[in-house]
Amino acid sequence: MLRYTLKRLGIFAGCLLVVWGLVSTGIVPRGLGGSNYLWIALLALVISAPISFVVLRKERDRASAHIVARVDRARAGFERSASQEDDADDAAREADEATRARSARAPQGTQSTQGA
Repeated sequence: MLRYTLKRLGIFAGCLLVVWGLVSTGIVPRGLGGSNYLWIALLALVISAPISFVVLRKERDRASAHIVARVDRARAGFERSASQEDDADDAAREADEATRARSARAPQGTQSTQGA
């Protein structure tokens, strides 16, 4: 993923230098007032986006596969945790029901005669 990001930044930086050169030579018009640097950055962004889309297709697919694998591992871990939690909850409920059943079957004790 880092490789893909660095390559995108590299393509953007290259486009930025090219656009800056074109604006400096007057081939591409300057921005209005003090917006020249913003104009250069936006134009470089607009040019670099489709270049990155085409040139980095394989790298993007690799990054996507890596992310999908990480999500699948996280999902499997979550499902394992959920099943362990469900098993522990079921065991606790069964133990509680068994305790209640034993106390219901136990004979009622004689009343205590503490005060007499």
